Amino acid sequence: MSLKWTDTLDIAIELDEKYPDIDPQYINFVDLHKWVLALDAFDDTPERSGEKILEAIQMAWIEEKD
Repeated sequence: MSLKWTDTLDIAIELDEKYPDIDPQYINFVDLHKWVLALDAFDDTPERSGEKILEAIQMAWIEEKD
């Protein structure tokens, strides 16, 4: 399965598994962007993301933590 920027929930799940000790409430979008690109299953153009997508990923990750 390859992940695209629009797969916000799946990306959040992958991030939560890879970074279980990170509290997603306190991450910045620069780090979040970098971490998404580093996911093994991620396969999309880095420039296709924006603040809205990163915010959606962050919110989904926060929901995953709860």
